[in-house]
Amino acid sequence: MENRNRVLFVDDEPNLRFTFPDILKLHGFDVRCAATVSEALAEMTSHPFDVLISDLNIGEPGDGFTVVSAMRRTQPECVNLIVTGFPAFETALRAIQRQVDFCLVKPANIDELVSTIRNKLKTRQPHQQTPLLRLSQLVQEHVEEIVGSVLDRMKAHPVLGTIRMSDEARSYCLRTMLTGIAHQLDSPEPEVPTELALEAARALGLQRQTTGYAIAMLVAEAAIVQDVVFDMVRERLLLLDTSYLVVDLKSFNDGLQVQLQESVQAFWDETAGSQQIGQAG
Repeated sequence: MENRNRVLFVDDEPNLRFTFPDILKLHGFDVRCAATVSEALAEMTSHPFDVLISDLNIGEPGDGFTVVSAMRRTQPECVNLIVTGFPAFETALRAIQRQVDFCLVKPANIDELVSTIRNKLKTRQPHQQTPLLRLSQLVQEHVEEIVGSVLDRMKAHPVLGTIRMSDEARSYCLRTMLTGIAHQLDSPEPEVPTELALEAARALGLQRQTTGYAIAMLVAEAAIVQDVVFDMVRERLLLLDTSYLVVDLKSFNDGLQVQLQESVQAFWDETAGSQQIGQAG
């Protein structure tokens, strides 16, 4: 009897779960289905699989990465394929290309899919287990990339982009603030900000007060930093220890908000002091 490769197909669309597995079965595969992350985890802990085909968004955006990450740990020889309806996501996927064996764009061509699966099965090797990162490590290792992305978004912002500043001025204290939050996440008391980060935040508020900024622009800057870090997390989700990720993201956001408050307070104090001097004069 021919040895049929075993496939786990994960998708939250009922029509696809009804039709797609039957097509794969016609090509000689044994297929089991899951509609949720929890169902997929139950399947992979109770059955061996040669291939995982998972939609990128299962209920929540990026859930497919959680499924792939779990499969890599429990069954390292399994070939992992992500399916997405967003072709532009291939750009982000290249950042984690060592974590996923192939990316398919919906609607997938069946002949291409079957050919890809068979080729991947012929050349598959056990996935190397790499240590998963905490958010603090991700921020510290990619701080220059974060700063560069923040600068690009600041210059493209309809309001922030109108302020004439050099890149050096725009990124003033940003590296110190980001590093400060990362160290805060690693500390025994992650809710307590480091004094170095607070000093950098105050210095940023003072510097921005001299450049024609308004307080709302400081808020916009903080939102850009948050968006850039969150985008990096989404693009590198398979590299992160997801058991800590929710807590780490909350702590990061809390730290960013504390820094924003320090910047705003320093900005406001400097503005009020200048006004008093002007009135006295």
